[in-house]
Amino acid sequence: MKPRSLAFALLALALPLSAAPRQDYAQQWPLQLSRDDGGAYRVVLDPAVYAQAQSAQLRDIDVIDASGASVPSDVFAPEQPLARAPQHRALPWFPLPAASSSGAAQGWELVSEVETDGRLRRVEARSTAAGATKLPQTSLLIDASAVRAPIQALQLQWAPGAALDAAYSVEASDDLDHWRSVNSSGRLVDLERDGRRLQQRRIAFDAVGEQARYLRLTPQDPQRAAQIVAVEAELAAGAAGAPLQWRELKGARVELKDGSVAFEYRLDGRFPIQQADVALPGNHALQWRLDSRDSEDEGWRAQAGPWMAYAVAGQGAGDRSAARQLAGVSRDRLWRLRASGAVPGEPVLRLGYRPEVAVFLAQGQPPYALVAGSARAARADSPLAQLVDALRSSRGNEWRPADATLGAASDLAGAAALVPAAPERDWRSWLLWAVLVAGALIVVGFAMSLLRSGKAPQA
Repeated sequence: MKPRSLAFALLALALPLSAAPRQDYAQQWPLQLSRDDGGAYRVVLDPAVYAQAQSAQLRDIDVIDASGASVPSDVFAPEQPLARAPQHRALPWFPLPAASSSGAAQGWELVSEVETDGRLRRVEARSTAAGATKLPQTSLLIDASAVRAPIQALQLQWAPGAALDAAYSVEASDDLDHWRSVNSSGRLVDLERDGRRLQQRRIAFDAVGEQARYLRLTPQDPQRAAQIVAVEAELAAGAAGAPLQWRELKGARVELKDGSVAFEYRLDGRFPIQQADVALPGNHALQWRLDSRDSEDEGWRAQAGPWMAYAVAGQGAGDRSAARQLAGVSRDRLWRLRASGAVPGEPVLRLGYRPEVAVFLAQGQPPYALVAGSARAARADSPLAQLVDALRSSRGNEWRPADATLGAASDLAGAAALVPAAPERDWRSWLLWAVLVAGALIVVGFAMSLLRSGKAPQA
């Protein structure tokens, strides 16, 4: 082999090899999109994702496309407006015959009974044409009288059946007599081919939303209508944050150097802990201190206390103390409780958190998957936060990414992804030093050969 060929071969071996991103993670969850034209999507992290994550900054949580390439994504705190999901509310609905597409008389009349607060008690569509057969029930009358906020969109569910591609027109009314057209977008789609399914269940209104007591949906083609089984209203996200979720931990009693007793616990994931509570059987009242640390090599850090946790039985549910708010969010693995007196039983440590939201851009080829759990991979920085701000500026502050949900988890590299990679050797530096040393040896050898020949250099 020529020296130049050998050098290129050594350089090729010295270049680091990059494995597919999918194989750098322990598990993946397929992402089910609520709509196909969302562009950007949000998915709430569930306990299984937190349990798999290794990074205290959640940098080992990422979103990949069908080829395994990472797409722009980021994790948003539950307090951020973007993390608040739109509210959904089930609406009562009643089937109606569709209007005739030929423009002839409808041949039916609407009879309704309305409560004093505007809610519909009963709706009946009667045929007025002599000898007319019963018309197909393809339109919907939706009772939105109990909704006190603008409706951003309607989510519809239908019975499974043949392929569906149906467009609907929407009308609104406050008295069931006078109707007006509503600007809407979206059609109901349910198609399947080669094991893949395309669904669109959302009919969206403009950015302001629609606020009327009653809505009427009519298919543009009655022969292609869906057999609706449920209707939900999608409202703007409220100001209230996501409800707290709790992890209940059983600990081990340990004796400290000063003779006091403490209880130590291990949290089973990188949960963003915000509140703490102590549960004991029977009546009790004790002062507690709560500490945490991420590993046994670190010192304990104070998280809360002293505070009094109590429970007093009585008529009904009794009384108990409220949970304690921590000074900040903590993802530490190890927790310790210390009491001011004798503890009657084994205390259960309850740690409360609000789930965070992963937002990603639908870049590359679907389907998409969320991956988590890695000691050697980290999510790349992306301009997603700036992109989201730009979209909210152009589409309004109430704009939210479309919803996505997590499917069933499956293993990728498994436990092997949780083992840190061996430190990379700097083969390039070693190769350069080898070349320099070899060059120096060649120069020295040339000089020595001149000296041995005894020939004086010519002037």
